[in-house]
Amino acid sequence: MVQERIAVIEDDEDIQELIRYHLGKEGYHVQSHTRGEVGLRQIRDKAPDLVLLDLMLPGMDGLQVCRHLKTDPRTAGIPVIIISARGEEADVVVGLELGADDYLAKPFSHRVLLARIRAVLRRRAAAVDDRDAVLHRGDLCIDPARHEVTLAETRLPLTVTEFGVLHLLAGKPGWVFTRQQIVDAVRGADYAVTERSVDVQIVGLRRKLGGGARLIETVRGIGYRFIEDYESAEP
Repeated sequence: MVQERIAVIEDDEDIQELIRYHLGKEGYHVQSHTRGEVGLRQIRDKAPDLVLLDLMLPGMDGLQVCRHLKTDPRTAGIPVIIISARGEEADVVVGLELGADDYLAKPFSHRVLLARIRAVLRRRAAAVDDRDAVLHRGDLCIDPARHEVTLAETRLPLTVTEFGVLHLLAGKPGWVFTRQQIVDAVRGADYAVTERSVDVQIVGLRRKLGGGARLIETVRGIGYRFIEDYESAEP
């Protein structure tokens, strides 16, 4: 069985070693870095299955690392879990706006960390395994097997969470999903997240869809839906 590889970018060596110990016990292969620019370079050279990313790093900080990862088509699909002592809602929203797939405030127990890691990896694996669920919506193509989305043959660099939200909405055009339904379907019912973070994901999706942003409609006071009339959309 191939070990899932996790890159940990954390400058506190005690925390880094504790994470390495607990993940190693669970069978994960861990690659640790104390500096953002070094971790980013290694991730680009050999992509891991998931990244644990501290925000307060020397040199290139965690937000810059996350921005680079999520704007590079080669690494945009790698799940990122931010681990930070900055746990205010504003900090969480900033992390999610940059494309992070989860945000865990320090201090946290190793059991919670492992549960979050497993949940993110399960979502990614489920998308890869669902090979018959390719969706075609006019110019939009959603391919879970490749974890790819193209609009008018232009590939869109979506994060794991953005992909999940789009796949959910596009799977049932015209259906209105509440924010909580989106959270439950994409992240799991036990995931502690504010409804505002769903809006953040929608904003990111619309930005990347460009001219196709109109495919996702806001239903005031309820949530979102994928339009039923989706014959054509320019990126």
